Amino acid sequence: MKRRLAILIPAGALLILAAWLFAERRTSIGEGGPTVPRAPFEPTWSNRPVLLLGLGDSVTAGFGARNRYSYFDRLVANPPDEFPSMRDINLRRVLPGLQARNFAVNGSTSDQHAERIDALERADPATLGIVVLTTGGNDLIHNYGRSSPKPSAMYGATIAQARPWIEAFEQRLDAMFTSLENRFPGGCHIFIATIYDPTDGVGDIEVTGLPPWPDGLAILASCNAAIARAAARHASAHVVDVRREFLGHGFHHGLSAHWYDSNIEDPNERGYDAIRRLMLIEIARVLGTP
Repeated sequence: MKRRLAILIPAGALLILAAWLFAERRTSIGEGGPTVPRAPFEPTWSNRPVLLLGLGDSVTAGFGARNRYSYFDRLVANPPDEFPSMRDINLRRVLPGLQARNFAVNGSTSDQHAERIDALERADPATLGIVVLTTGGNDLIHNYGRSSPKPSAMYGATIAQARPWIEAFEQRLDAMFTSLENRFPGGCHIFIATIYDPTDGVGDIEVTGLPPWPDGLAILASCNAAIARAAARHASAHVVDVRREFLGHGFHHGLSAHWYDSNIEDPNERGYDAIRRLMLIEIARVLGTP
């Protein structure tokens, strides 16, 4: 998820979207997402070495966010002008031995994520791994309907055509989880996000100027089901339901509720705040309980 849709939208659609995109830029910075309970972030969770590892596409890379305002950065530490409700709620506060490395790459797909994981060095046995992962979104949106659909670039496919590709995606996720577990002999927890839907369940992606995709919602649902099935086979894997939380914040709703960047496929800073909160809630549920 990376490219600006403006270069792909016909001139007529650009006229329709121009005012909305301009206004979106002015309303993209603000508070978003659920309330994070403060109590779990008061005590220290562990003094052991911890590596927070970011993997995946532009959502984890923080495309479009200012420095220190991506969801990954805000997991580690609060920015200077943090919202009062989120001050001192971060992983470094509860894990003083935390180090963070972000290997996410804009525009990357799940097969590339699998290769990146396979290339990771094995961690020291004393280190606990916390992995945050966004994958599969580019497998769906590429190649924006400009070429025939294929594995890892499914846009425009029918559900029948995509079914074997989705099965391969699930198998790839299974292998990715196993590979991560093998690279953290001291244990790890993997927090994988579901793939969101900027159409808010309507499925009319053509409003953005992209070609219609009749089976797009069914394929999206099947990919999210594959994420859930693969994670269920691994005690280390935990699903963070970004899709559900983002419903009602796509381009069908007012700008005051909007969580997407002007390219329609990446979050704006309010969306990144929402993902940060969802991740913190799930990480605290898994690691913050004595």
